Amino acid sequence: MKHKVLLPILLAVTAVLGILAGYTLQLLSSKPYSGSQRSAEPNYTTGTKGFSKLNEVLSYVNYYYVDPVDESGITEAILPKLLSQLDPHTVYIPQEDVEVTNSELEGSFSGIGVQFNIQNDTVMIVDVIAGGPSEKVGLQPGDRIVEVADSNFTGKGINNNKVLKTLRGEKGSQVKIGIKRLGSNELLHYTITRGDIPVNSVDIAYPITPEVGYIKVSRFGANTYTEFLTALNDLQRKGCQGYIIDLRTNSGGYLSAAINMLNEFLPKNQLIVYTEGRNYNRDEARATGGGRFTHVPVVVLLNEWSASASEIFAGAIQDQDRGWIVGRRSYGKGLVQQQMPLSDGSEIRITIARYHTPSGRCIQKSYEQGDLDDYESDIETRYERGEFFHQDSIQLNDSLKYTTRTGRTVYGGGGIMPDFFVPQDTTGSNAWYRAVTNRSLVYDYAFQYADRHRKALAATGSYPRMVTQLDSTTLLEDFRNYASDKGFKASDAQFEECRSLLRQNLYAYLLRNIFGDEGFYPFLNEHDATIDKALEVIKTPMP
Repeated sequence: MKHKVLLPILLAVTAVLGILAGYTLQLLSSKPYSGSQRSAEPNYTTGTKGFSKLNEVLSYVNYYYVDPVDESGITEAILPKLLSQLDPHTVYIPQEDVEVTNSELEGSFSGIGVQFNIQNDTVMIVDVIAGGPSEKVGLQPGDRIVEVADSNFTGKGINNNKVLKTLRGEKGSQVKIGIKRLGSNELLHYTITRGDIPVNSVDIAYPITPEVGYIKVSRFGANTYTEFLTALNDLQRKGCQGYIIDLRTNSGGYLSAAINMLNEFLPKNQLIVYTEGRNYNRDEARATGGGRFTHVPVVVLLNEWSASASEIFAGAIQDQDRGWIVGRRSYGKGLVQQQMPLSDGSEIRITIARYHTPSGRCIQKSYEQGDLDDYESDIETRYERGEFFHQDSIQLNDSLKYTTRTGRTVYGGGGIMPDFFVPQDTTGSNAWYRAVTNRSLVYDYAFQYADRHRKALAATGSYPRMVTQLDSTTLLEDFRNYASDKGFKASDAQFEECRSLLRQNLYAYLLRNIFGDEGFYPFLNEHDATIDKALEVIKTPMP
């Protein structure tokens, strides 16, 4: 029997899926491998002794309880609690949520353009879609939505269906939300205009140098491999002989897309990934040998929000010594799930196996069954521990050492460790700069400026010429006055400290408004330490 395998969503801790409010890409191919086989089918009638006891209790309650019993209500309350005792990604999907959930996978709705999950009865944004409505107002991964329309939006009543109905809506309609952000003591408020959510998964591909191509992959979707292969072929025609594949903040998607992409880089029969579970035999995916880029230099970029298929892609490249990994430790999501329909139309998404990289590593970070507090706060713990800024703050488990194809040491136990660590850059950031960016003043001003000068800016014809033109203006000082009028006055010292960073981000938003991602990414990449490191190490031969 072939099984439909599903990637768990990022930070899944309650009975909901991480979903784009308008689009999501969590469903895997129904044939990611040759087809996992259960060692035996479950016996649905007798169950185990423990579950039989649960049935006994429910029967007694139903028959003897003094008042009529709402059996359906009790069941709906019990199931999420029961499954939460297993792992962070095994969830219950109520009947009323199934259609919405599955339709969201098709990407056919307007929304605010975020991927979210529910932690501790609070909506957490795990991805902000490039070019979508939420990115335009300044929302960030890790933001918690705690208010909607000036009313509290947390608590036991928050569920997947309610969030979707609240955040989705007619294109052009607005929703006001209140955000709690890590590092900010104040509640941040944003008014977001709903719109169509961009679904292209290859945001941009261009020669970052005459010899090196850069490809930004934001998610693994149904069309990602086609987009990716088109990008590779185009860059090759332009003379590129090596490739930087940027998977930073890519939280996953279709595993089949990642496997097809890896086929372009790995020689025939090299292992890509395998899965194993208690009732699932080992199942492998190997390179088919049809790739045309098996000998070109490759560098993969990761950060703490790279998860699932991103980690499988990076893990295969690293373990097979096919290319270098640059950036920061990835998220650590490596559980395989299968969606099981129940008799009343509801479903459960149950963990059936674990992913392993070619060296044998499991990329899933640790968790205690039934106790998800530490799991939920892992990213925040890493941040507070200094892991984003200092490599020696990263805690590695020496008992989970593995070796790559040529004998290099790599570690399991949670995510992919880069070969070359690049800390998060906080140069120039100060209290004033954080205040104006947290309140979207940089984006708002860029949009207004672009709207007023659109014809002149577009007439520059390219992002380098537009940058030159902007440098001849008083744009930064004008923004300082704009922020001051909004109640955020900067001292001379504060303004000079963050001038370079303000220029970088203000120009980037202006470039996106005029030239889209074709202006946005190339400009930002000129000021990106991770890109600089990638361009350095791509010249370093693999062992």
